[in-house]
Amino acid sequence: MSDWEAVHAHPDGEATVRRLALTAAEDGFDGLVVRNHGDGAEFDPAAVSEESGIDVVDGVEVRAEERSRVAGLIGSHRADRTVVCVHGGPESVNRLACEDPRVDVLAHPTHGDGVDHVLVRSAADNGVALEFSLARVLRAAGGRRVRALRRLRTLRELLEKYDAPHVVSADAASHLQMRAPRELAAVGGVVGADPEWVREGLAEWGRIVKRNRDRASESFIQPGVRRGRYEEDP
Repeated sequence: MSDWEAVHAHPDGEATVRRLALTAAEDGFDGLVVRNHGDGAEFDPAAVSEESGIDVVDGVEVRAEERSRVAGLIGSHRADRTVVCVHGGPESVNRLACEDPRVDVLAHPTHGDGVDHVLVRSAADNGVALEFSLARVLRAAGGRRVRALRRLRTLRELLEKYDAPHVVSADAASHLQMRAPRELAAVGGVVGADPEWVREGLAEWGRIVKRNRDRASESFIQPGVRRGRYEEDP
């Protein structure tokens, strides 16, 4: 099982893709998804991957308040980004993300209006992973941290009940905010998450990347159907 993390780099965050990738490698991660909002991070994934020694992938985190705007951004980024996330927020946006199979991840859904059993079940049906973000557990304090813990416990219970896919992240915007896989597994225990469940969520980023790269290959036609050596385009 490989460990992946997903981050916000400069200008969304305070560190460059290169710095984040080097830190991820030092922490023991096998891959890194860069998921800035829009077209913020300009970098060469192949060059950064070669320098850091881990797989660095171009992603995006679509962020908008209106459903129509979110749907348009999903469509515009799907063809050229390896991982497409939707920024969790209003219930209408969360619902759209969970219902759209073009979406890979609904990011930090507990930070906005949250999700209920209907949305989690929809995400399971459409193969949309929900993010179990440990950002506020790691960096918030007081009542804000207590609320974050309560929401994460509820999210974990729903994910397990409906067997919905999940990803785990510290949602770092700086190399100083990153934590090693074993540390994230330990933090997950605060909300009752089994360490193995947390590691599965870290590995899910890598599975999403592999699946999407496979779908982008010339041999892919649709799930379960590949172009054979004698097939040609009509």
